[in-house]
Amino acid sequence: MAETNYVTVKSEKKKKTALILCCLGFAALGGLHYFYVGRIGRGILYFFTCGLFLFGTIFDLIKIATGGFVDNAGAPLRQ
Repeated sequence: MAETNYVTVKSEKKKKTALILCCLGFAALGGLHYFYVGRIGRGILYFFTCGLFLFGTIFDLIKIATGGFVDNAGAPLRQ
């Protein structure tokens, strides 16, 4: 039988950097983490709405910390 090897694709972007940029959303700099991972449209939305009135920033902070946040290609962030 042939053995199958699976490879998990990871983003070049780092989880720690995205987490720090997301925390800056509490200082009225919302959306920087989206610009970092290449999701420019959502970054602009978060920037002009202060992170969707901070609810989006809190939600994204949890997603980044738990590993559910992805870059513009859909790949999970690196450690």
